Amino acid sequence: MPTPDDSSTGERIKEQRRLAQLSQRALAERIPYSYSLLNQVECGARVASAAFTDAVAAALGIDIALLTRPPHVTDMQHGRLASLVRPIRESLALYDLAPGGLTPTRPVAELALDADRLCQEVRATHLHRAARALPDVIGNLTLTAHTAPSTEAWRALASTYRTAHDIATKLGFPDLALLALDRMGWAADRASDPCLAAIRQYRRALGHAEAEPGLGRRLVEAGQGLVADQTSREGLAVAGQLHLGASAVAARAGNGSAVEQHIAAARELATRVGGEAREVHWLSFGQMNVTLHEMGAAIAMRRYDDALRQARAVELPPATLTSRRSRYLVDRALVEMETGHLDASLRHLVAARRTAPEQTRYHPRTRETVVGLLHTSRRTSESLVTMATWIGL
Repeated sequence: MPTPDDSSTGERIKEQRRLAQLSQRALAERIPYSYSLLNQVECGARVASAAFTDAVAAALGIDIALLTRPPHVTDMQHGRLASLVRPIRESLALYDLAPGGLTPTRPVAELALDADRLCQEVRATHLHRAARALPDVIGNLTLTAHTAPSTEAWRALASTYRTAHDIATKLGFPDLALLALDRMGWAADRASDPCLAAIRQYRRALGHAEAEPGLGRRLVEAGQGLVADQTSREGLAVAGQLHLGASAVAARAGNGSAVEQHIAAARELATRVGGEAREVHWLSFGQMNVTLHEMGAAIAMRRYDDALRQARAVELPPATLTSRRSRYLVDRALVEMETGHLDASLRHLVAARRTAPEQTRYHPRTRETVVGLLHTSRRTSESLVTMATWIGL
């Protein structure tokens, strides 16, 4: 019999009760325990015994494991995703080995276009489709880079590694994401491309932002050093994106003044860049990107009133990338929930699912928001139940 772990079990009982659309009194009538005890367990004042938890699971008709372990992607979902990314993991493991006796059968320009198309698939949030196609493109570019090395080949290979990082991050495989960034740095060095190398440091900083204090900041500074002398549109866009990365790192550390400094620096660079720089390594750096990062920083610092004001002022243009639109909707849903606008929160979650189902389903803020709605809504609607079931609660 699994052992419940203190008050967290009470939180899960509350979630599952709300999903079953039962009041506390209605559930208490189905178990051989009092309403008072159920209420105390759910609010964390009493620890749920193994017998109590077993009785609740039986009354709700659910597996007891749903009450005795932390909520996360279900085992079945995780197994499917692990199978999906396994070929990517294998292609990254063989980064330094070109298939023996083979020669490239496709020109590097064509393979570079394939790499760009995969970036586009990810920005369109077609994560599964991009994941299935990625290993073959990596394999072909690995062969080309080793047997007929060129700057274009190494640059395209670095791009595929960056795509592997993005897929791994969005599907919840942080170890694979970090491995992909190591491979990206390896290829960027061979391409002698300082902007690609700087983007890699930006991504590393975001991945390590919650690690030891100062690590994320040092990674951003390393990236800034790589493009310090760059005056091209590409260099300015990458420098601006690094400031946005620094703002995210500062926000997670609760350093509001540093956030303001980096956002201001990014806005100045966005003005110098001009319109949105979508052609620069798929960064899409521009004024809207700065605005969305400012909102994200407010969320990270739990300044939800500020974030709500910023979110409601945003008007995404029709050409906004699907991945960005979906992320905005998920962030907006969280902010609406945290400020007590529960119906608006659920509407934005539903809109995010409609916009980009794959990205929304696995985004941690989706789960955070759904759990928050289950805990705070006075009535559990069918729409909320559907959303909770869809993400695996």
